[in-house]
Amino acid sequence: MKFRKLVTGLMLCAFAAASLASSGMTGKPAPDFALKSSTGDNLRLSEFRGDVVMINFWATWCGPCRQEMPLLDELYSRYNRVGFNLLGVNIDDDSGRAMDMIRELGVNFPVLFDSRKEVSRMYDVDAMPVTVIVDRTGNVRFVHQGYKPGYEEKYLDQVRALLRE
Repeated sequence: MKFRKLVTGLMLCAFAAASLASSGMTGKPAPDFALKSSTGDNLRLSEFRGDVVMINFWATWCGPCRQEMPLLDELYSRYNRVGFNLLGVNIDDDSGRAMDMIRELGVNFPVLFDSRKEVSRMYDVDAMPVTVIVDRTGNVRFVHQGYKPGYEEKYLDQVRALLRE
């Protein structure tokens, strides 16, 4: 009985990993968008063409998002000057709560507000957080759903590889 549960669990994990790896967006051009940022400016994804861009969809009610954001900020601070940008896309209805969380966590990367969920629909976001990594030519190269400690190492490896291309 334990063996059967173990096999079933392993199969479910393999299926989940395969579904993440085969995201329908990988290898395709990243949908362009423009959103208002925490500084009041509108930012457009296509303005960052030529850089490696990480788009991180998050919400204030998401515990893993709160855990991940300081680690993402560290990655942004470390690689921003060499062609890496990070755009946090908050999906809360109330940007005030998002601003409070940004200040509380001391986040320095640009945060954009998608209160109408238009951009998150374009990117098929159905979990929190979702992290999309876009190469210098504007193509989606990696999509990660959810967050667990250690994912930041994958992000780091992928960003470094794209920066070397």
